[in-house]
Amino acid sequence: MLFNDLFRESFRTILVRGNSEPEYLPVSEPDGVAKIVFAHGFYASALHEIAHWCIAGEQRRTLHDYGYWYCPDGRSLEQQHAFEQVEVKPQAIEWLFSLAAGSRFHISVDNLAGSGAADEESFRRQVCDLSARFLAIGLPPRAQQFFDLLTTFYGTADRIRDVWYQDRTRVLQADPEYDQSRITEPL
Repeated sequence: MLFNDLFRESFRTILVRGNSEPEYLPVSEPDGVAKIVFAHGFYASALHEIAHWCIAGEQRRTLHDYGYWYCPDGRSLEQQHAFEQVEVKPQAIEWLFSLAAGSRFHISVDNLAGSGAADEESFRRQVCDLSARFLAIGLPPRAQQFFDLLTTFYGTADRIRDVWYQDRTRVLQADPEYDQSRITEPL
């Protein structure tokens, strides 16, 4: 409801519950709308798919699944490394959306049937670093709009930085090598 009310008119895009894998369906008719389909009604899936949409440029939003390749679960180490590189930004944004909505974020390397993560510690650190940067300087414009709406709707605006600061250890899995000076202190 929140996403659709915010972006249906301005971007002709709606969020819909799917029965299987998530996907993005661009506008296919002159008066139609694009559809962000999230998996099985899962709240986390909706936030993750919204994060992808928020960073997709105008041209990418005209393509099915934004024109990105997707290798299903069971990726090789090389495929997984490429996957992790493109997932840092949407997962950093999803984490902030989750905090804004008062829900728990779960980082995902999404390769249970494959070789696992290419470098899970590095991936976790990159997601944490980027989310800290977004908290410090702001999110990309559409992501910031949705984040602001979530914090207003759920009443989390006043505590978002403190909650992020507390949650980072869990997301990093208490990585002893993590340079704590890279963390943005709560305001």
